[in-house]
Amino acid sequence: MSESIALGQPTVGEEELAAVAEVFRSGWLAGNGPTCRKFEEEFAAAIGAEHALAVSNCTAALHLALLALGVGPGDEVIVADYTFPATGHSVLYTGATPVFADVRLDTATIDPESVRALIGPRTVGIIAVDGFGLPADYDQLGALAAEHGLFLVEDAACSAGATYQGKPAGRLAPIACFSFHGRKGITAGEGGAIVTSDPAIDAKVRKLHAFGIDSAHSRAGQRDLPVPQFTELGYNYKLSDIAAAIMRVQLRRLSGLVDRRGKIASSYQRMLGDLAGITLPVEPEDRQHSWQTYALTLDPGLNRGEIAAGLRDRGIGCNIGTYASHLQPVYGTTNPCPTSRDLFERHLAIPMHANLTDGEVEQVAAGVRAVITAAS
Repeated sequence: MSESIALGQPTVGEEELAAVAEVFRSGWLAGNGPTCRKFEEEFAAAIGAEHALAVSNCTAALHLALLALGVGPGDEVIVADYTFPATGHSVLYTGATPVFADVRLDTATIDPESVRALIGPRTVGIIAVDGFGLPADYDQLGALAAEHGLFLVEDAACSAGATYQGKPAGRLAPIACFSFHGRKGITAGEGGAIVTSDPAIDAKVRKLHAFGIDSAHSRAGQRDLPVPQFTELGYNYKLSDIAAAIMRVQLRRLSGLVDRRGKIASSYQRMLGDLAGITLPVEPEDRQHSWQTYALTLDPGLNRGEIAAGLRDRGIGCNIGTYASHLQPVYGTTNPCPTSRDLFERHLAIPMHANLTDGEVEQVAAGVRAVITAAS
């Protein structure tokens, strides 16, 4: 049976199409143009930060952030282990070494005590990941960073619309990096952003994301013919104005989309809370989850592959949660992260997106209950 209830699905429609048509009429489709500027201003205002830079994806955002912080060969950056490997990749791109920290079993976010144990003479910073859209423990992480003179970066790839102690994701560390991939809460299919209130960081990443020169848009309309000079190595990490137009519409929908996902999560909690064989995700009282992913933790005796096959036979999309990065051969690390490994082996993501109807949520919950009960 084909999967009739998708694991993830973007919420887009006529408003986004109209916004794209407006960009077409403007004649400026390339990146780093006037529509990007408008989106950056609106996104920064939504987060409550001074600056936002739109980029091609969150991996680019992380790479640029690390470059702006001066990370390079010989440095070590402590990274949350349980995350899509793009986070660790961004460290490798600079020539530095990612050192993977274990995560908490309940929240799947980086464990501050694991971070503390890994700080060494080559450590220059920490990248915390808001796991599945749930912010990490930023009070403790910020204190650790300050105590040891380290930078702290928030990988907010999944957490647009989430909060920690009343503060929005994106303002939980001096630099935050977002993703607008198709499975995120707000999306242009691909895309990302760097948010900061540090003008020096903003100036650096802004220059590096466009080959190391000022944007063509900034030179438009000048009477003479300014010719920029390439004084340092930059990258082509720009977001197109087409994607920025989509993101302007998506940003206006953010609160409603997060609210709908939260209601779906509450329904799952109610419908599956008494089911033996699984543990449901948590949302600590001091933070609000954006629910980019809803991941069940299966009991050790259950075969995840068989559970997944049973759900897909019922037309219900599912997948792993994310990766235990330290197990990936590209990193060549032997640093153990037992909790991350355990979650990597037992997490099963079930459908979560704002388009799910109440009937589909009930169908998913009933399918999970039937398949888990049969396998137990």
